[in-house]
Amino acid sequence: MDLADALDSDPATANQTNQQAGGPAWPGQPANPAWPGQPASPAWPGQPQNPSWPGQPQNPSWPGQPGGQPFPQWPNQPYQPQWPGQPGQPGQPTAPGWPGQIPPTAPQNVPLNVPLDMPLPQGVYDKLLITIQGEPKPNAKKFSINLARNKDIALHFNPRFDEDGIKVLVRNSMISDVWGKEERTAPSFPFIPGKPFEVKILCTATDFKVAVNKAHMFEYKHRLRELNQINHLTIIDDVKITSVNFENLP
Repeated sequence: MDLADALDSDPATANQTNQQAGGPAWPGQPANPAWPGQPASPAWPGQPQNPSWPGQPQNPSWPGQPGGQPFPQWPNQPYQPQWPGQPGQPGQPTAPGWPGQIPPTAPQNVPLNVPLDMPLPQGVYDKLLITIQGEPKPNAKKFSINLARNKDIALHFNPRFDEDGIKVLVRNSMISDVWGKEERTAPSFPFIPGKPFEVKILCTATDFKVAVNKAHMFEYKHRLRELNQINHLTIIDDVKITSVNFENLP
């Protein structure tokens, strides 16, 4: 997968699939399907056109209305199931992950104060795209974006604004308290103190692909290969963070 596929990605539409205007229809059925071989409003065999359920009055009311008794329930469902798309829908997961929503990997309601430590309860995985928006502080010297497994750091992305008079993008890993060999090559230095930026980190099966402000910066081969064990996103030093977004690419 190429990170270019994600550079124009819109978080509001990245996972939108199978959404129908006015509410979804069942797969392969028209918006208001009839039962096979029956008219649009069939009667049950041997019953009048508007039958009541067995043992119920001729004109039963909806559940919860005076004088009425509930219609039969779906097997293993609560007393009053709700329509799809409503809060508390039985049998549906309560965690994010529906089309157009952030995946379950993304933590909820985490303050974006720096230093930032954001737990990733399901780790990272192939086709996970992390988008970080922020702004280096006006007198920024450096900041770091890290994907970590407890104390180990799988990806250390460290823009430095003044290292012996030069600007450099450093990336590295630290495993068992030992830093590996730094990688420093990059086409340019895209960060400006006091100016907004957007960093996209795409995880693939073999590496992290990183772009800044819609321009590809580098690829970083996995040194810590147990991706599902990478359980924290941390951001430190001279930067303000305005948003962190997680997407599953198709």
